[in-house]
Amino acid sequence: MSAPSATAFWVIGPGQGELRDEPLEAPGVDEVRVRSRYSAISRGTESLVFHGRVPPSQYAAMRAPFQAGEFPAPVKYGYISVGDVVEGPGAGQMVFCLHPHQSDYVVPTQAVVPVPAGVPAERAVLAANMETAINAVWDSAAGPGDRIAVIGAGVVGLLAAWLLRRIPGTEVSVIDPNPAREDICAALGLALLAPEQAASLQDLDLVVHASGNPAGLRQALSLAGVEARVVEMSWYGDAGVDLPLGEGFHARRLTLRSSQVGRIPPERSSRWDYRRRLALALALLDDPALDGLITGEDAFANLPAVMQRVTGPEADRTLCHRIRY
Repeated sequence: MSAPSATAFWVIGPGQGELRDEPLEAPGVDEVRVRSRYSAISRGTESLVFHGRVPPSQYAAMRAPFQAGEFPAPVKYGYISVGDVVEGPGAGQMVFCLHPHQSDYVVPTQAVVPVPAGVPAERAVLAANMETAINAVWDSAAGPGDRIAVIGAGVVGLLAAWLLRRIPGTEVSVIDPNPAREDICAALGLALLAPEQAASLQDLDLVVHASGNPAGLRQALSLAGVEARVVEMSWYGDAGVDLPLGEGFHARRLTLRSSQVGRIPPERSSRWDYRRRLALALALLDDPALDGLITGEDAFANLPAVMQRVTGPEADRTLCHRIRY
């Protein structure tokens, strides 16, 4: 009998990927074997990885939990996987794991989190992005009644806006130049403004920036009120960013706060761990309106070409792109 194997997606050079067959070890004590149902492309970070734009200074910080290989390439990268435990504790259970795109894999039992009964596998792929949005809300220190703008109507920005809107009394506007985002904003109960329409939102209590475009961050600083906080969710890879810190930044005593899912905010870290946060993210996905964040699906066999397409010509039209196994 031949040894079990799996098929995985590898980045082999800037803008190039391939599927590779690799051996699969039998699960040991406190390990499970998972057979994938779906993965998804995290278009922001994975685009930078796929195009070789992770700066050397961030190679260690940007490692994914089950990454294989090293930046820039060849590297097996990703952190969105929904599948079924087929061997080991909890066999038969549907789970989420922060694993790269791969047909089957073996991981420690604690690395998988059960998907709640009310969350379909097709929607559970949003869990990693929801985790990022949760961290941003924690970092924002938002409170009831705050006037808030979220700049950037990608998946993470929309999820953050959706969470912030649920705080009692908040007024949340989403700013994005793409009019095609209007339908999903409406489905999530959010108002969409073009950047040129946002001048009326002066003196905001909080601005969250998630567009990945330095122009969006500059606008975020211009909209923040005195003593307000600007939360920066975008990561620019190896690109530099120029900011107007010589204008009203000091006079208005603004706080520019980075938010990154790799760390739990220190005021929560004594009580929260990554597993608890991921379980919360999955539980929050029980709203069918969130299905609108998934804008396409392709078979795993086509992933090398799909990754080129989704991180290139279709980037402006794509939110979450799901991969079917």
